[in-house]
Amino acid sequence: MQIIHTLQQTVHSLSIPYILSTGVLTLAGFYVGKSMKFIRLPSVIGFMLVGVIMGPTVIGLLDEAAQVHLSFVTEICLGFVALSIGLELHLKSLKRQGMGIILIILSESFLAFILVTFGLYFLTGNFPLSLLFGAIAPASAPAGTVAIIQEYKAKGSLTQALYAVVGFDDGLGIIIFGFAAAFAKNMLLKVNGEVQSGFFDLIAAPLKEIGLSILFGFIIAYVFRLLIRKTKSSRDTFIMTFAIVLVTTGISLYLHLSLILTNMVVGLILVNSVKASQIHRIRERVSEFMPLLFILFFILAGANLQASALPSLGLIGIVYIVLRSSGLVFGAGLGAALGRSEKKIRKYLGMGILSQAGVAIGLSLVVKNEFSGLGPEGAWIGNTIITIITATSIFFGIIGPIFTKIGLQKAGEIPKAPSS
Repeated sequence: MQIIHTLQQTVHSLSIPYILSTGVLTLAGFYVGKSMKFIRLPSVIGFMLVGVIMGPTVIGLLDEAAQVHLSFVTEICLGFVALSIGLELHLKSLKRQGMGIILIILSESFLAFILVTFGLYFLTGNFPLSLLFGAIAPASAPAGTVAIIQEYKAKGSLTQALYAVVGFDDGLGIIIFGFAAAFAKNMLLKVNGEVQSGFFDLIAAPLKEIGLSILFGFIIAYVFRLLIRKTKSSRDTFIMTFAIVLVTTGISLYLHLSLILTNMVVGLILVNSVKASQIHRIRERVSEFMPLLFILFFILAGANLQASALPSLGLIGIVYIVLRSSGLVFGAGLGAALGRSEKKIRKYLGMGILSQAGVAIGLSLVVKNEFSGLGPEGAWIGNTIITIITATSIFFGIIGPIFTKIGLQKAGEIPKAPSS
């Protein structure tokens, strides 16, 4: 402990500039990520390990102040992840998969919601608490899934299905959360004898967020189409793509929209309305740039994973992990079976959507902020949810990429490395 304390003092006394520390972190992430292949783990696990070591719980290079200064990296990365998802959602390929994708998204989201809600209600007897946990359960972390797909150059019908599911289920998850939070808030207001807000007033915010995200995605995509119409150089195309992602992400943050949904809609409109040659140029340059963003993104994610939260997991957290995982895996399988999707999609898609991080933690912060003023029970619910979701996100952040890789391998969509 004395060594760690000395390192922390040294780091702070040096006042290492953020540019220098970012370069050091990138190099450390690169080499530690590469070393993961020797134990057959995805590189993102190595990136997160660097973040944990450099974070507040160990060395302290990435303390809270540094994380705030570098938070824009996380937002830019999520913007590119969402654009990448949208660029894979060609309507022709989605039509080939038929109703299967829609049924998968609906069944995995709602089964996770139902299992977690009623399982935790049976355990705790507190319906508002259980309802809010259930509403957060469908939210996924698309960055973990997309990082594995790109790292291992996965291709095939399962890969296409994963792009669609992790892209759209966050939007559905926000809607589910909006309805559930409205019900939970009304229940607590009724118990406290306070005037209840109208149901439609309570769900207006999430519906407005989804609607405006889609609208702005359409508008920005249309503007982008006009800008790149005469662009011939792949370099110029990438510069404009980079700028558009920054603009889209910035507008989303300023207007409190879903940056994932807005950027994804931009990608979806582009891939279905722009020449294939231009889409190829965008994909090619973006895929070259994404590995750098992933290194920084997962290092920062690792720095946010405070291992001190794990002891507070408790029985509620364990039950949440089991029921959420079961709901996503069996729900995806059920939806794929009902939609008559391929066998490998039925068997392995659920393994690729377990990651949970930013969106879930964001929703738990919403609960804490909005329920803390609803009496002692509301404050208790807010504190319980943010503590448990933070702790379980550590677990899902680690196992999610690992299970995505296993599922893609079993489906035969990760190319075999050439034998040396």
